[in-house]
Amino acid sequence: MRAFARIASCIAAMLVLDACRERGAQGERWPTQPIHFIAPFAPGGPVDTIARKVGQKLSEELGQPVVVENRPGAGGNIGTAAAAKSAPDGYTVLVTSTAFAVNATLSAKPGYDAERDFVPIAIVATQPNAIIVNASLPAQDLAQLLALAKATSPGFATPGSGTTPHLTGEHLFRSMAKLDMTPIHFKGAGPAVIAVLSGQPPIGSAAISTALQHIRSGKLRALAVSSARRAKTLPDVPTLAEVGFPGVEDYTWVGLFLPAGTPPEIVQRLNAAVNRVLSSPQVRAQLEEEAFEPVGGSSRSSADYVKAEVEKWGKLVREVGIQAE
Repeated sequence: MRAFARIASCIAAMLVLDACRERGAQGERWPTQPIHFIAPFAPGGPVDTIARKVGQKLSEELGQPVVVENRPGAGGNIGTAAAAKSAPDGYTVLVTSTAFAVNATLSAKPGYDAERDFVPIAIVATQPNAIIVNASLPAQDLAQLLALAKATSPGFATPGSGTTPHLTGEHLFRSMAKLDMTPIHFKGAGPAVIAVLSGQPPIGSAAISTALQHIRSGKLRALAVSSARRAKTLPDVPTLAEVGFPGVEDYTWVGLFLPAGTPPEIVQRLNAAVNRVLSSPQVRAQLEEEAFEPVGGSSRSSADYVKAEVEKWGKLVREVGIQAE
């Protein structure tokens, strides 16, 4: 019996060793086929922009096509849940925003566990949000907008329930300014900005990049940004702290994630490739031109950042009493 037990133990150890070797070999060969980016928001928003700009350069780095697939819905939960259920082989990558961290608290059943179901690869870039209005609205600054809102109780456009532009708006309008302003959620940043352009509604909260073209053309007006200091791309627009609302420092970030269980070798290779892409002067210039600040770093530091974001936004969701829609 003892001899049989020893043989069985040796066989089990050999099977484990073979599995480890096979996973290691997969990591060494990866990638051998196209990589699919799942972007859980509509085209035209910051996630879509980052996915396409970084994906194109990443394709050159890895020698395989990077295909971007937009799967909007439920504030990013539909596409994120699909990515969580995908094979952990490195060929399906989630490209998502701060909503990934927010929905962990906002949604009772988001369809994924932010910490258990994913391995963070890198936080690619961050940017502040902006309070924007249609140029025809008679509000030249934030004080005038708040006065107008106090008298009319208008709605404001957001890219979706639980996105950071939504929460920035809730924090400013409802929590700090004590105004009765109803968020009107759209399926992504692009549709939300289009709504403000059409005046339905004429007020919105958006990541800067999604509205920048229309701010520069004069069709939209930015009244304040949610960063600690003024954005380089909008140097004339004050921060919320400058106009009387200190402590509102919110950023929309975009990060890359792989399903849990992906071989460490693939995680490391993708992280290294992403960091090489972000070190490219061409890519950095493209991102900065659209108000993104490139980040990068290790998978571990990205995981720590995401964990802190889950805690930060969870606290705000509970304090303001925001409900998922």
